[in-house]
Amino acid sequence: MIGKILKRLFALLILLTATTVIATIAAIEGQWIWFTCTAIAWSIIFFSIKRKYRHNAQKVAFLFDSIDNGDQAFRYAEQGVSSTDKMVNMSLNRIYKILFQAKAEIIQKEKYYELIMNSVNTGIVVIDDRGYVFQTNKEALRLLGINVFTHVSQLIQIDDTLAETVRNIHAGEKHQVSFSNERGTIHLLLQVSEMLLKDKQVRIIAMNDINNELDEKEIDSWIRLTRVLTHEIMNSITPITSLSETMITKHSNNSEVCDGLQVINTTGKGLISFVESYRRFTHIPTPKPELFYVEEFLERMKQLAYHQKNQPNINIEINVNPNDLLVYADESLTSQVVLNLLKNAFEAIENQDNGLIRINAYSNQSEAIIIEVINNGPSIPQEVKEHIFVPFFTTKEQGSGIGLSVSRQIMRLSGGSISLKNDEAGNTCFTITFP
Repeated sequence: MIGKILKRLFALLILLTATTVIATIAAIEGQWIWFTCTAIAWSIIFFSIKRKYRHNAQKVAFLFDSIDNGDQAFRYAEQGVSSTDKMVNMSLNRIYKILFQAKAEIIQKEKYYELIMNSVNTGIVVIDDRGYVFQTNKEALRLLGINVFTHVSQLIQIDDTLAETVRNIHAGEKHQVSFSNERGTIHLLLQVSEMLLKDKQVRIIAMNDINNELDEKEIDSWIRLTRVLTHEIMNSITPITSLSETMITKHSNNSEVCDGLQVINTTGKGLISFVESYRRFTHIPTPKPELFYVEEFLERMKQLAYHQKNQPNINIEINVNPNDLLVYADESLTSQVVLNLLKNAFEAIENQDNGLIRINAYSNQSEAIIIEVINNGPSIPQEVKEHIFVPFFTTKEQGSGIGLSVSRQIMRLSGGSISLKNDEAGNTCFTITFP
C-alpha cells in the first residue's frame, strides 16, 4: 500500500522534472508556446503535489491531536474517496490504532504502578533539585499529615528540621527525623536514591514510620531492666522479712526491739508488694483474642468504673458507630486497658462539677477498630506527655507509674497501639487501636 503511494509520488516528481527540462529548453530556443504550455503543466503538477502534501500533513497533525485528546471515535474514511486517499487513510487509521493502544498501555501501567505505590506501607516522595514534588503516594501524605504536597517548602509548616533534612538529604544517605503533630510524636526513617526522569535529576525519598520499632525496643529494654531489678530486690528483701518475723517471736518480751523489727517487717512487706506490682509489667499473659461486641463491652466497663470510683459529678457518654461494632481481641486484657484509662480520667476531673468522659468507638478507613477515651479535664503538659508511657514515671503522689506502661504492653502484645493526643476541642484523648 505504501509502495503504491510512493510510486505515484515518484511519477509526479518525474513529470515535474520533465516539464521543468522542457520549459527550460523551450525558453532557450524561444519556443514560447511550448514554454507556456509546459509552464502551466508544471504549475498544475507542483500545486497538486503541494496540496496533497499539505492535506496529508494536516491529516497527520489531526491524528496526533486526536491521540493527545484520547478521541476513541477517530477514524478517516476508507470508502467514497480516491484510491490514493483510501490508501493514505487506511495507513493513518492503522498508525492511530497502534499509537492509541500504546498510549493506553502506558496509562494502564502508570495506574498499576500508582496502585502499587499506594498499597505499600512506605511513603514515597519524588522531588527535583528545586524542591518541586513530581509524585507522592498516600502513605507519604498520611505520615506527613498533609493532603497535598507540591513543594518541600510546605514542610516548614510541619517542622523546620524535617524541611531542612528533606531539602538537603542526598542519594545513599539515611536520616532519622522526629516531629510532632495531632497524632503525637512521629519518628521517620528517610532513605534516598536518585534517577533521571524526563531529563531531570530527581531524588526518590522513602519514608518509614519507625514509631513501633522504637516503642518495641524501648519496652524490651524496660522489661529486661525491670526483671533484673525485681529479681535482685526480691532476693534481698525476702530474707529480711522472713528473719524479722522470726526475731519478733523471739524478742516479744522486749517491746523496743520488737517495735523496731515490726517496722523492718512492715517496710519489707510493703517493698515486696511494690515490686510485685512491677512484675505485672513483665509477666503479661499471651492474649487469647475472640470476637465480642464493643458497645456491650464498654457498657460493662462504664459500670465497673462507677463501682470503683463512686463520683456522681462525673458523667460517662458512650458513642459506638455502628451499634453492632465487633472487635477481635482478648476481652480480659482489653478491659484492663480501658479501666485504667477510665480510672485516670476520673482522677483528672474528680474536682470538677461538670466532669465528662466520652468513649467513642468506630472503624477507620483501614478497618481498624478505634476506641477513644476523652475527658474534659486540664490538658496534660507537653513535658509530661513525652514520658507518660515510660515505666515508673508518675505525677501522682501515690502512683506507681505502671498503669499506662502495662496498658501499652498489653496493646503491643495484642498487635495494636495506644497513644495520647488532644481532640479538636483541646481535651485529653487516649486512643487505643486494634488492627
